[in-house]
Amino acid sequence: GNAYTDPGATAFDEFHGDTPVSASSDVDVTTVGSYTITYTATDLDGNTASATRTVNVVDTTAPVVTVTGTNPVTVELGGSYTDAGATATDTSGTVTVVTTGADAVDPDTLGSYTVTYTSTDPSGNVGTATRTVNVVDTTVPVFTSSSTFIVDEGATAVGTVTATDIQTVTFSISGSDDLTITSAGVLTFVTPADYEAQSDNPKELPYDGSTYDITATVTATDASSNAATQVITVSIRDVGGIDDKAE
Repeated sequence: GNAYTDPGATAFDEFHGDTPVSASSDVDVTTVGSYTITYTATDLDGNTASATRTVNVVDTTAPVVTVTGTNPVTVELGGSYTDAGATATDTSGTVTVVTTGADAVDPDTLGSYTVTYTSTDPSGNVGTATRTVNVVDTTVPVFTSSSTFIVDEGATAVGTVTATDIQTVTFSISGSDDLTITSAGVLTFVTPADYEAQSDNPKELPYDGSTYDITATVTATDASSNAATQVITVSIRDVGGIDDKAE
């Protein structure tokens, strides 16, 4: 693909001095190969001499591989991945690209994957390029349980908080010393539920079906530290009137 400028040749004849030289050449710089240039000189007496030069047209330049599309590319966990491929150019003409690693990208498994594109020209020169595919989880859990629980006083068990996520979810609770939650979402009272605990003077409380409501914030966190919160209300119903504190 590069230009070739021939430096030529000279001839000197013992009887006639400097003698013109003619050259014949079939050098094709667009085609790899070995070419011969022949130089010929003829003196005034018709005597002819010749010399040759060998010109080797070689290709030592690797194809240039260009990644198509985004690089690096981010895929959400649980999604899908379609590789955008790559293109290659080379002075030898049209070259093909071989892709490896695209089938190994697992959108269901967090991690960083490498896709490699390789192009080899007819002279054996190899060009490569790579794409990084990052499978990440940026989606927060979604609560599927009710934000309201109703229990009778005296109860310890409240219920189970649930949330959906492609990864394992763990639960925590804040905002109330009366409630505790396991990492699996099982919600309980620290001590049995007490309707009268809301007041130092139980006689002043309504005993008409009203409830004592306790609120707290539950946090659901997945394995990638994506977190969602839900404010829950636990309503304690009175059972049997003033029954937990002395009148």
